[in-house]
Amino acid sequence: MSLEVAVAAAMFAGVIAYAVLGGADFGSGFFDLTAGSSRRGAELRTLVDHSIGPVWEANHVWLIYVLVIWWTGFPESFAATMSTLVVPLLLALLGIVLRGASFAFRKYSATLRQARLFGVIFAVSSVITPFFLGTVAGAIASGRVPMEEDGDRWSSWLNPTSLFGGAIAVGTCAFLAGVFLAADAHRSRRSRLAEDLRARSLGVGLVTGALVFAALVPISMDAPVLADGLAGRAAPLVVMAGLAGVATLVLVWRRRYSMARWPAVVAVASVVSGWGVAQYPWLLVDHVTIRAAAGASATLQGLLVAVGLAVVLVLPPLIYLLRLTQTEEWTRH
Repeated sequence: MSLEVAVAAAMFAGVIAYAVLGGADFGSGFFDLTAGSSRRGAELRTLVDHSIGPVWEANHVWLIYVLVIWWTGFPESFAATMSTLVVPLLLALLGIVLRGASFAFRKYSATLRQARLFGVIFAVSSVITPFFLGTVAGAIASGRVPMEEDGDRWSSWLNPTSLFGGAIAVGTCAFLAGVFLAADAHRSRRSRLAEDLRARSLGVGLVTGALVFAALVPISMDAPVLADGLAGRAAPLVVMAGLAGVATLVLVWRRRYSMARWPAVVAVASVVSGWGVAQYPWLLVDHVTIRAAAGASATLQGLLVAVGLAVVLVLPPLIYLLRLTQTEEWTRH
C-alpha cells in the first residue's frame, strides 16, 4: 500500500466511524421529531436525552479528524470541495451548531413552550445535517467537484445522486438509532416503549433498504464511475450490507435488540465502505486521484504518526465511554 493510499484509508476510516457513531446520534433526532405531542412523546424524548447525552459531543471528534487529514494531506482537493460545495456544507454546519445548542438549552428551559421550541430545533437539525452531508458525498461520487474550484454551487449537489445520498444518509441514521434506542428501552425495562421503537425501526429499515437498492438505477445513469465500482470491486460490500440489514430486521423482529446492534453497524459501515471502494482510486471522481491529490511525503508521514498516536491515546477512552453507556446499570439510571 502506497503512502498516499494509507493516509486516504486512515481518513476514510474516520468517515466510517462518523457514519456509525455520529449516525446513531443524528438518527435519534428523527425519533424525537416523530415522537408526537409533549405528553405522548415524553418517555421517548427522555430516553433520547439519556442515551446520547454522554456521547453526542464526542462523536464529532471523527468529523474533525477527517477534515484535518483532508486539508493537511490533500489540500487542493479540500479547497476545491469547500469552494464548490459551500452551500450544503454550511447548511450541515448550521445544523450541527443548532443541534448542539438546542439539545443543551432544552434541558434548562424555563417553560414548556421554550422546551418545545428547542426540541423542534434539535430534531429538525438532526435530520437536515446528515441529509446535507449525504448530498456532499453524492456530489463527489458523481464527479461534480472539479479541481479548478469553479464547480456549480447548486447543480453540484442538487442532482439525483446527491439527493438519493442525502435521503439514504437520513434513513441509515434513523435505522441505526432506532435499533440502539430499542435496545436501551429494553434494558431499562420500558416494554411499551421498546415495542413502539421495534415497530418503527422495522418500518424505517424496510424503507431505507428499498431506497438503497432503488438508488442504484438513477446512479447508474448519473454517476457511471460509482455505478461501475458498486457492480465490480465493491459488490461484496453491497451484498454484505444487504445481508446485514436483513439480519438486523430479523433480530429486531424477534426482539433480540442487543444482538441486532452488531449487524446494524455492519450494514451502515458496509454502505459507506462500498461508496469509498467503488470510487477508488479517485478522490474527486473524474478529476483527481488519491495519488495526484496527495501533498508532500513528509506531511503524509507526519499524518500517519498522528493517526497512530490518536489510536493509542484517543480511541481507548472513546471505546470505554461507549461501553459505559451501553451497560444495563447505566441504562437503569
